[in-house]
Amino acid sequence: MIRTIIFDIGNVLADFTWEAHYRRFGYTGIQLERLTRATVKNDAWNEYDRGTLSDEEVLQRFIDSDPEMEADIRKCLANVEGMVVRNDYAIPWIQELKQKGYQTLYLSNFSEKAAKECAKALDFLPYMDGGILSWQEKVIKPMPEIYQLLIDRYQLVPEECVFLDDTQKNLTGAEAFGIHTILFKNQEQAKEELQRLGVS
Repeated sequence: MIRTIIFDIGNVLADFTWEAHYRRFGYTGIQLERLTRATVKNDAWNEYDRGTLSDEEVLQRFIDSDPEMEADIRKCLANVEGMVVRNDYAIPWIQELKQKGYQTLYLSNFSEKAAKECAKALDFLPYMDGGILSWQEKVIKPMPEIYQLLIDRYQLVPEECVFLDDTQKNLTGAEAFGIHTILFKNQEQAKEELQRLGVS
């Protein structure tokens, strides 16, 4: 029996709209591609979420990958408000699950910078029963430590949990602990898969 629903945030409860954010500054074509490669598609982006480097240290890694884009990188990342947008279904879905008696938790790779500057997009968090944002704990999915921390902190029985995430490697990490998983594509598909696990 499933008792706990664990949600990823980015591209599940909220959308990571980095491209729209960059386009608001007028970037298109090759310039947009370079900006993307230097930042969100750069392995160093994970360091934002891990929270072990300062924002300036992470920024420098982006700049080092394409020094000619320094001014553009700094301009676009000075404030990332609007880069995360909450999905309209987030709060009603959480409320619906809680009314049916399910515990709802979040487990997300999320940076302190995004949590502060995109706070409006995270207005569903108070409706939930808790969870983990990676930067607070200095570990990110799919590191085993982050799943173990969630299990221990909320005294979870893994077999009674289901985790919804849009990235397979993060689900594989959870499955190693015995947690049921759903690869999130959209709410309708996720609800159908939850029903198959007995979550009505």
